Amino acid sequence: MRLVRIAVLSPLLLLAGPRPAAMADLYSPEELARAATGFLESLTPEQRARAVFAFEDAERLNWHFVPRERRGLPLKEMTGEQRAAARTLLEAGLSEAGYQKANTIIELELVLRELGGDPQVRDPELYYFSIFGEPGGAAAWGWRTEGHHLSLNFTIADGGLVATAPAFYGANPARVPRGSREGLRALAAEEDLARELVMSLDSAQRAGATIAAEAPRDIITGNAAGIEPLTPTGIPVERLGEQQSALLVRLIDEYLSRMAPDLAAARRAKLESTDFEQVTFAWAGSVTVGEPHYYRIQGPTFLIEYDNTQNDANHIHSVWRDFEGDFGRDLLRDHYGEAPHSH
Repeated sequence: MRLVRIAVLSPLLLLAGPRPAAMADLYSPEELARAATGFLESLTPEQRARAVFAFEDAERLNWHFVPRERRGLPLKEMTGEQRAAARTLLEAGLSEAGYQKANTIIELELVLRELGGDPQVRDPELYYFSIFGEPGGAAAWGWRTEGHHLSLNFTIADGGLVATAPAFYGANPARVPRGSREGLRALAAEEDLARELVMSLDSAQRAGATIAAEAPRDIITGNAAGIEPLTPTGIPVERLGEQQSALLVRLIDEYLSRMAPDLAAARRAKLESTDFEQVTFAWAGSVTVGEPHYYRIQGPTFLIEYDNTQNDANHIHSVWRDFEGDFGRDLLRDHYGEAPHSH
């Protein structure tokens, strides 16, 4: 199986300063540690007290994607220099496409404000950065960037192994209906490729892929700290034609390509090393543009969920989860020589 990276461009960068001419092509564990250390060194003692948690703190698993009170240090309370350091940290873990998607999601808070939302709630500066443990060295550590419709969770163990799930990207509105950003779609390919795939299925294939006539109100796994495989699973890859399989690969790669290139490459290698024939695609709801719909892609080790039902089917939630690797549980099991649930 060959996974092809698809670049997606987004228009606005809110995390301080002019955009660099080019981002680094490759991530490295050392770069992640340097970026996290640089961010911490830019903070005052009072800010560090808010941004830093023990690695074992339960807050590390306390993730969500709705507007709510959060712990950590928000952009609102950072200077320009600190925001630049926060941006460097975010760039270290994401591809250019993933970084641009994240910034477009943040920009949508301004769109919601323009469309009549409460400016106290619809605030692009209410995105929080948190560090868990001490960056660098052999001890496990991690970091999170989180706010409305964005939750990016990284865990680093043994100085080099990196976990990147849960990774949540949402968009409200999915397509901006009016105003200064009319037509903007933060997660266009995630919707369009899946619809192209389901529309390519013949009647027997679509019957196998369709798990419900009505889409669920939201992603099934929500903000659970750990998840199990979902049923029903839909149609397996072995029942897809060559072009349909290629579409599914492109869709999976749309999620993979949010990560830093080397992290995405490691993910691709992991997927290729498993039985790709076990990957399944499931659809629920309408296939008509503008009507509620849901899909999931599930493999032996991972789950992708996507839901677009709220606000007249103009409100997307999408997430990548790992059955054993969320919050680095598999890495920590090997790191500590214990069951991952004990950490």
